[in-house]
Amino acid sequence: MKKIIAILSFAAGLVSLTGCSDYLDSDYIFDERMSIEDVFSNKDYTNEWLARGYAFLSNGYLQDVSSKKFVPFNFADDMYYWEDGGADGYRKWKSGQYNENGVYGSSQGIWQNAYKGIRQVSVFLNYIDMNKEFTPEEITDFKGQAHFLRAYFYWLMLRAYGPIPLIPNEGIDYTKEYAEIAYPRGSYDECVEYITGELLMAANALPSSYQRAVQDINRPTKGAALALRAKVLLYAASPLFNGKAPEMVASALVNKDGKRLLPATYDESKWAKAAAAAKDVMDLGEYHLHVANYNANIGDVAYPHTITPPVDNDFSEQDWPNGWRNIDPFQSYRELFDGSIIASNNEELIFTRGTNQGSEGVGVMVLHQLPRSGGGGYGSHGMTQKQCDAYYMNDGTDCPGMNSMYQGYAGYEGRYNTEPRPAGYVTATELAQYPELGPIGTDVSKQYVQREPRFYASVAYNGSTWHLLNASLDASEAKNIPIFYYRGGYKGYNNGYTSGYSLQTGIGVKKYVHPDDISNTEKTSYDQSRIEKKVDPAIRYAEILLIYAEALNELTGTYEIPSWDGSKTHTVSRDANEMKKGIRPIRCRAGVPDYSMDVYSNQDQFRIKVKREWQIEFFAEGHRYFDLRRWMDAPVEEAVPVYGCNMLASEAMKDQFHIPSMTTTLPTIFANKMWLWPINHSELKHNENLVQNPGWTNPE
Repeated sequence: MKKIIAILSFAAGLVSLTGCSDYLDSDYIFDERMSIEDVFSNKDYTNEWLARGYAFLSNGYLQDVSSKKFVPFNFADDMYYWEDGGADGYRKWKSGQYNENGVYGSSQGIWQNAYKGIRQVSVFLNYIDMNKEFTPEEITDFKGQAHFLRAYFYWLMLRAYGPIPLIPNEGIDYTKEYAEIAYPRGSYDECVEYITGELLMAANALPSSYQRAVQDINRPTKGAALALRAKVLLYAASPLFNGKAPEMVASALVNKDGKRLLPATYDESKWAKAAAAAKDVMDLGEYHLHVANYNANIGDVAYPHTITPPVDNDFSEQDWPNGWRNIDPFQSYRELFDGSIIASNNEELIFTRGTNQGSEGVGVMVLHQLPRSGGGGYGSHGMTQKQCDAYYMNDGTDCPGMNSMYQGYAGYEGRYNTEPRPAGYVTATELAQYPELGPIGTDVSKQYVQREPRFYASVAYNGSTWHLLNASLDASEAKNIPIFYYRGGYKGYNNGYTSGYSLQTGIGVKKYVHPDDISNTEKTSYDQSRIEKKVDPAIRYAEILLIYAEALNELTGTYEIPSWDGSKTHTVSRDANEMKKGIRPIRCRAGVPDYSMDVYSNQDQFRIKVKREWQIEFFAEGHRYFDLRRWMDAPVEEAVPVYGCNMLASEAMKDQFHIPSMTTTLPTIFANKMWLWPINHSELKHNENLVQNPGWTNPE
């Protein structure tokens, strides 16, 4: 019985830490009175124990990409949601009116489930060597997976809460005095050191690939461990966590013994470490940006050819990977997300949960993106005018009028365009000039023509064609229908927009939507029968490339950084040719020209450009909310008003409809408490050494 006590003491210690009375619910194996020897001497039970660790990663609170009902991290200044009966949840989210219980009543979801996952895989690591039914190679692989999972759980907490308590790997002895097991928060740098250390152990143990087999796609590889390490180091180098946090935040993040949790001084070498970590992944040669080859036979309404990329005497003259001459940028980007290719064949996907995304994953997002009438969806996930304006024109220039509504706002200097937005609407005789709209793109505002390919893969602009190719053959459904959002129109917006599901800005979202996708929520309460199961892009290679470019841009000196395994040394500096290795592939795949050398040579200008590249390339992937905070841009970007189309205008007033108007139903604010997620009062009550995040209250 001694080993049963050891394992239960670990769990019991965490009960004290988290205050969760049913914390032992994952100890299901002990329901049959099994000893630890029984579990870890049996192949099936051991596998089941590790699988339970993966199961926590699929919890709704721990998703990178998801809809709204757990924590709406996927909704920042770029995308919003609307709910049946109004927008109480969204208003709380965007106006900071939620409290220590979160938006939907449980701020403990991240904390509890992450620590449960940490406990689960820590037990596995402590006892897997007991199992003699596995080969040494299999045990090494299992350990690598468990180290990765433990790091990922800690990372999800660090991203949301900032510094968190680090639990001893060997467990907690619950026979000790309570004060001895009430662990305080570690410093941010300590958390980073621990997480990256776990990831190095994972990388040393994991294979480069699992032959990309379908059944193994959710398992981390060496590349996944190194990619997550690069991401963690990028955040550690970013201003909020690298000596530049607002004084209100830095002075409040101090443990009860006086220990400061955020670094007091800026350390440029952290950017060098992040760049070197990204280069470690690039040097593996395992991952590539996904591209779809150009096919002259494709060009129907659902699979239109990309708008012809410009002649730039660079990308236009070369085949991929040096140019776009033989690829289709639009389809390359769209099918990366819409389920056209299975995850095991996606050479850009470094880590994914697959379809194990909880109840608010990518498929549910698509349900809420599909238009209400015609598409049978909820039509309630929309895009802001700011995000719509962020996409470039086809030739790489800014769209006329970009961010014009923010002219004069502090923080928008040099980031708006004062040219008038294009007037007029596409006629039938003009369609040949605008093949990107498809063959039925008449009456579309010329604001939406000749934009970059990622725009057409992501934006459901007014009048865009929804394909709905799985529509039934009866009269109740139709394929390939243009959806307009004018007031009073039956296809989308209607007069009852203040209640029920609806689109508030007149700009919808097409990312993740496949041409086949259609639902029938108007006929049944919640139907996904026609929504293809789609995997989440938790970490993809484009992210590594942008990490590399962003980190290099912040350097003023030269650094010698050992590679992850010590086999070589990276010489890291702000080198334009190296920065191009991060940016050029993304721009090329997207069908837009590279930046000029004037941009590469100017640190401030390049920083603006790379932030915009993150905003466009990773729209709706759960990045923007956290990026705005790590860059310390949230006080500007989250507080400016949301703009969209004038939803009070009918089709007879179409010119007024397309003038950006403030969307008063979508509030905005940024308060100091919104830098980090609140710690629930119950956690604070059960750990006397745990301090609350800045701006949030403590229990009475």
